[in-house]
Amino acid sequence: MMDVSSAAIEKVSAHRVGNKTNEEDLLLSKSPLDIDDPRLQELLIQFFLGPFAEPELYQFSFTGNQFKLNPLYNYASQVFEAPKTFHKTSSTIASHLYEVAVHPQIKSGDLLVAYFSGLSLDGEETDAIGIYKIENRYSFLKLDTEQFQMGYDDGINIDKMDKGCLIFNLAKEEGYRVCVLDKSSKSVDAQYWTNSFLNILPCKDDFHNTRQILSITKSFVTDKYTEEFEVTKTDQIDLLNRSIDYFKTHESFDKKEFEKDVLYHPEIIKSFRKFDNDYREQHDLDIEDGFDISSQAVKKQARFFKSVLKLDKNFHVYIHGNKDMIERGVEKDGRKYYKIYYENEA
Repeated sequence: MMDVSSAAIEKVSAHRVGNKTNEEDLLLSKSPLDIDDPRLQELLIQFFLGPFAEPELYQFSFTGNQFKLNPLYNYASQVFEAPKTFHKTSSTIASHLYEVAVHPQIKSGDLLVAYFSGLSLDGEETDAIGIYKIENRYSFLKLDTEQFQMGYDDGINIDKMDKGCLIFNLAKEEGYRVCVLDKSSKSVDAQYWTNSFLNILPCKDDFHNTRQILSITKSFVTDKYTEEFEVTKTDQIDLLNRSIDYFKTHESFDKKEFEKDVLYHPEIIKSFRKFDNDYREQHDLDIEDGFDISSQAVKKQARFFKSVLKLDKNFHVYIHGNKDMIERGVEKDGRKYYKIYYENEA
């Protein structure tokens, strides 16, 4: 995780990036912003660094066999090696965004580029470059309590970041450590920030491996399992529970052990393996078959493993354990029922 208690903003540059396809202009500033005011520094730290609190935001890098050809990788390297080039390089970064963000629905906006010192990532002190695009402005009221007059203005909400990334001066030969934030929708035109502009991929680490295997398992159980096998909703929930329990009770993941302990039956294991291979190929994933389980990833993904049995609009039954304690049947008149057994009432 990142520690910002000793962080300082050395420089900030701002540019206006329009949409080239819509014949909007790229406006480059001539010099960095004046940010000497202590209160302004405090607010900028909150805006630039505050949103990057979740662990999954830090699991990216300029990876791939050709990551040294990535423009952002080279721009970052230039600044880290020669900080005096910061403003000139920020203009180059804005120009690069202008060239790749060409979908007609991409909003124009202000691009802010910042240089930080005194950051600490996972206990290691480092510098970092922050890149932020502001696509939305918000109206706010101003009250003068001396003249008792009210006005209004438009500006940036420091609690709402549209798009941002931090490039840490760490692991250069592995593609740097990068974290990314994009609060826009998941539509194709909104993917340009991560894919076209930054061109980053998840790191090959325990968090990434744990998160992806859990995603594959959930997709298999919720989509393929009920499609290929004649199972009840309680069977499906039971498999979801066994899957997440494996990750909660084991320190490391072993694919063959997981298949044996969780999936049980050879035909289900065979189906899972095919689904797993197809999923990895479709999403271009490179996941180890054995790795240390990340408790942070398990905690984040566990909430997606729903163990709720919904019965019409009348009842929601939460199943967290032994499915043998719940019995399904049908009355003579056609009404369906569940019978639940228990030992203690809370």
